[in-house]
Amino acid sequence: MLRMGKRLFLFAAVNLLILVTLSLTLNLLGVRPYLNANGIDYVSLMIFCLAWGMGGAFISLGLSRVIAKWLMKVRVIDPNTTDPRLSWLVNTVHKLARSAGLDKMPEVGVYDSPEINAFATGPARNRALVAVSAGLFENLGNEQIEGVLGHEIAHVANGDMVTMTLLQGIINAIVMFLARVIAFFVAGGKRSDSGMRYLITFVLEIILSVFGMIVVAAFSRYREYRADAGGANLAGREKMVAALEALLKTSRYADLTKRESIAAFKISGSPRFLKLFSTHPPLEERIERLRRFA
Repeated sequence: MLRMGKRLFLFAAVNLLILVTLSLTLNLLGVRPYLNANGIDYVSLMIFCLAWGMGGAFISLGLSRVIAKWLMKVRVIDPNTTDPRLSWLVNTVHKLARSAGLDKMPEVGVYDSPEINAFATGPARNRALVAVSAGLFENLGNEQIEGVLGHEIAHVANGDMVTMTLLQGIINAIVMFLARVIAFFVAGGKRSDSGMRYLITFVLEIILSVFGMIVVAAFSRYREYRADAGGANLAGREKMVAALEALLKTSRYADLTKRESIAAFKISGSPRFLKLFSTHPPLEERIERLRRFA
């Protein structure tokens, strides 16, 4: 119950921060209401949608490391730890990061969960966090773990966190813009009832967001294949294949329900969603693709 309360508080705090920040930004920019006596002011509407659609996504990205540490209870490992197992984990991440050309080493952490998984997050290549679950750390061998870490470092090196946030922000802005323009005309233009217009906008945003999710999920699957290839280059193809095979055997423990923004950057996805909405390709396909190009 206490944990659920913390999640609700964090969700409310982040959204309040987004609301206040974007409201102040729009006021400073002098953005006027997009509806006026002449109909729609498309410039004002475009700025409004871009600010809300992209601003919220990038504020969340900026807070992603803090959110991950608090929500997932990630324990960041001191690079000077005397624990040989934890020291190996930090040194392996840093070795892979140097091979990937990162200027600043990512933070490395462990979170308590029986799931066999790992994730990378952070607002930039040089401000990243790589975390592994206790289940992965305890049940996989060193070579398999190195394959997993190679995959996550490839995400960081490829700038996937920023790229996916940018794409999500653009999709959000397009959805908001189209929903408001269509609702304005469907509801009767300047003579429309504001309550009816808001209702139509709400329904259209839900419908258009579904199509947006398909686009984001498709690009996410492409990004996972790239991270697999990057992990194979950094850690070795056999280690990457071994990591994915281990995840396939233990996929029932891959719990992605904690937070979608973090789940999207985990190495293993859930097969429960329809394929069009899945952020991760099936593990079997990822293994086959790596073997095919061996």
